[in-house]
Amino acid sequence: MTSTPTSTHDRPGDPVPTSPTAPPTDARTAAPTGTRAARYRDGVRTLAGLQKTSKGAPAYSRYVNRWLGRRLAAAAHVVGLTPNAVTGLSALCSFAAIAAVALVRPTPVVGVLVALGLVVGYALDSADGQLARLTGTGSPAGEWLDHVVDVVKTATMHLAVAVSLHRFTDLDDAWLLVPLVWSVVAVVSFFAMTLTDQLRRAARGRSGQFMAKDGSSSLLYSLAVSPTDYGLLCLVFVALAWTSAFLALYGLLLVACAGFLALALPKWYREIRRTGAAGEA
Repeated sequence: MTSTPTSTHDRPGDPVPTSPTAPPTDARTAAPTGTRAARYRDGVRTLAGLQKTSKGAPAYSRYVNRWLGRRLAAAAHVVGLTPNAVTGLSALCSFAAIAAVALVRPTPVVGVLVALGLVVGYALDSADGQLARLTGTGSPAGEWLDHVVDVVKTATMHLAVAVSLHRFTDLDDAWLLVPLVWSVVAVVSFFAMTLTDQLRRAARGRSGQFMAKDGSSSLLYSLAVSPTDYGLLCLVFVALAWTSAFLALYGLLLVACAGFLALALPKWYREIRRTGAAGEA
């Protein structure tokens, strides 16, 4: 999902920006040179100059997930994986963790493994787009695949929590409303942010993502919107075995994300409306 203020995922459809540090579009098929360690370091260094804008990005996604994704993308490049293969690995990690939430009785070990699977899946979700930019192999089909994986993950995560609470706790069924409301908030947020991003790009005549040179948010802003961060939500699953603690943290993040969405939807609507009016002028 993504429960972040702007779309912070790196997508395989991202084109390679015209940067002097960007490799040629056939970099993936070029003959490898140097040791694997050297190629890995070169990839990390090159990707540092190919990052998306941090505007609107919360702290974990901005400072942790992209850092992890950059290194996973460089490693994937060294071993010859494609962006779509990395998307598949992201889906495997995320969906295995989500299935465990619904099917396995929560214990401290299960909670840690679920959180780890979600965190790695999220980092790989960043890596696929970064790999596409590094190799010049981005495509609309890759972006489509990435979005579909994201929306399935977004739609199923909170339903899995509802199943877990129903199967493995003695809570009143009214508590099931918490993950069900979370699911609505998450899906609406993901759709609204994705559509807003697409309309922004269309209004500016762009097919690719906004890059670092297009602007950034302050550290203070990134910290302030941290409760809306999908990465932070992933970490909350460490507490899955302790139902009261988990529901407290999970519920607080729901309040934060629902509040953000209530404020953001009118703002995004006004922005798109102004964009449309300017285009008709």
